[in-house]
Amino acid sequence: MIDYIVVGCGLAGLCFAEKLVKENKRFVVVDSEQRSSSLAAGGMYNPVVLKRFTDVWKIGEQIALAKPFYANLEAKLGVVFDHKLPLYRRLASVEEQNNWFQASDRPNLEQYLSSKLVKEKFEGIIAPFGFGEVNETGFVDTKVLLSTYRKYLIGEEMYRKEVFDYNELSYNSEKVTYKDLVAKHIVFAEGFGMMNNPFFKELPLDGTKGELLLVKIPGTNYPVMFKAGVFIIPIGDSLYKVGATYDWNDKTDIPSEEGKKELLEGLKDLLNVPFEVIEHTAGVRPTVKDRRPLLGRSLESDRIHVLNGLGTRGVLLGPFLAEKLYNCIENKEPLEESVSIHRYKKFRIK
Repeated sequence: MIDYIVVGCGLAGLCFAEKLVKENKRFVVVDSEQRSSSLAAGGMYNPVVLKRFTDVWKIGEQIALAKPFYANLEAKLGVVFDHKLPLYRRLASVEEQNNWFQASDRPNLEQYLSSKLVKEKFEGIIAPFGFGEVNETGFVDTKVLLSTYRKYLIGEEMYRKEVFDYNELSYNSEKVTYKDLVAKHIVFAEGFGMMNNPFFKELPLDGTKGELLLVKIPGTNYPVMFKAGVFIIPIGDSLYKVGATYDWNDKTDIPSEEGKKELLEGLKDLLNVPFEVIEHTAGVRPTVKDRRPLLGRSLESDRIHVLNGLGTRGVLLGPFLAEKLYNCIENKEPLEESVSIHRYKKFRIK
């Protein structure tokens, strides 16, 4: 018998699997390798909601876990995927400048928002009112991270490439059985694929389609990330990720002309030099209407668990939520109501 079966190897599954490694647990990851929203993500992380100048929920705890988590993973895997870069938020008016100054004075934001405006000029970037600089920012190259970690799991014989067959899962009070695998627990970290999961499909996972462009801006080498209507993330060789869109109706991962048009309009609002679109990708983020994640055990068994709803901030949320769920399962630490699936009436455990 092993300790865990983990279903899914996007950011959520990876973070939980790595927590199991650290705790010397035996496990197998079952993953279909179908397109994950993590692969289509920009991977940018920042501690502030830049529309309203408010801090992200539990951001201090998230950063405290994420920093060593990714540093240790880079050392173990022998690759660099966590690129720490300043984020410059373009300010659109004198009023926004004043709002920035006010926000940077708040105790919960002063460590993240610089109190000095950036007046530096960047070739091709339109910013007559300057920028506000955000600290503790960067981006994770999710494609490099996920592909490298999958190879690591394969090398350790802890990975199976297959579409999970729910009909093959059985369980009792002591274990779960999936085909030839017998484990103490199973954790479903399927992202938007949870909509097909018979144990959790009634959870209010909404799903938000996001689209991303890879563009080349010849002759440029921006040393920072920019955020206006869109974000621009430099990845080297005059190449940049540009995103992202939010579509609550289309649940496919097929790039759309509407999404491309929206991104191009946003880019042209920020940029006044020529560029070339190299690639256009899309994915459905696992979002929840109340903007909180989905953690907990199923109603059917305390051996069946879910880790989902990372939404648009999965890079920082992943290690944090993996820690919470692990401590709930292994150490009986109760989950906060704001993240537990049992906040929903249909999933309340009596």
